Amino acid sequence: MKTLITGADGFIGSHLTEALVRRGHEVRAFVFYNSFGHWGWLDESPDEIRRELDVFAGDIRDPHGVRRAMQGCDTVLHLAALIGIPYSYHSPDAYVDTNVRGTLNVVQAARDLGINKVVHTSTSEVYGTARYVPIDEHHPLQGQSPYAATKIGADQIALSFYRAFETPITVARPFNTFGPRQSARAVIPTVITQIASGERVLKLGALHPTRDFNYVHDTVDGFIALAESDQVLGEEVNLGSNYEISIGDTVQLVAEAMGAEVEITTDAQRLRPENSEVERLWADNAKARKLLGWQPRFGQGDGFRHALAETADWFTNPANLARYKHGLYNV
Repeated sequence: MKTLITGADGFIGSHLTEALVRRGHEVRAFVFYNSFGHWGWLDESPDEIRRELDVFAGDIRDPHGVRRAMQGCDTVLHLAALIGIPYSYHSPDAYVDTNVRGTLNVVQAARDLGINKVVHTSTSEVYGTARYVPIDEHHPLQGQSPYAATKIGADQIALSFYRAFETPITVARPFNTFGPRQSARAVIPTVITQIASGERVLKLGALHPTRDFNYVHDTVDGFIALAESDQVLGEEVNLGSNYEISIGDTVQLVAEAMGAEVEITTDAQRLRPENSEVERLWADNAKARKLLGWQPRFGQGDGFRHALAETADWFTNPANLARYKHGLYNV
């Protein structure tokens, strides 16, 4: 089987691409076109991975390029998206074009080409602040940012094609994925890069919200399980740890992993508008366990600490740390 991964050049997409190649899959990697010929994080993949890749440079917003990339593929793992929440406050049009229209391009081509399976990527942000915990797949959807609203729209576009045309679609809903290669717009890389650069007074946003952190290797295993399962067509499936922790407590665990004592100061530009902040996320992953046999290995306790330590080790490598501008707020 040949698998197309959109967003293969990104954080989760590059890890997923590498994992599928290592498992012997034939992979076409859809990367965002640029005149430099860069493949994003895939440029850092081992030679034995890159040699096996069929790389397609394009733009998810272009239906013609998307259709061409999908030709000859059996499965599509659709991860291409704009994901930064702060950036969505001042550039929402770009999110509609990329997240909603880009998803429409994928599912329309999948219908026309007879693709065997599409795994569409959602996000825990579609739930907004938890009305009850743990959050299962029946929880109401609440768009508290333009980003979240476009992901709700993208999810519903994808599911509508399953209901209206029987296009074989599954919605993966990962909670707060972290790990090597993540953008510093996310809190864990923000903390690690500041500490690794010698800072001991950290500039952060709100500390009280809780998150359900998911190590990238667990998220990748969930995507692969969804792609291989026949029981999840038309389903939305949470990929989360079933473990809630505040951002403040997470900062302290990161500092412990790095052997640092830190203080925290509030940087106002990092605060979301009051009604846009998602105050609480805590995943119910019972559906994934039941239908997929998927169980996170690094979800809490020693596993979570191990994943934080591995992530910190990657970021503190001087070559990796040099890629990040720790002194700037990454929107």
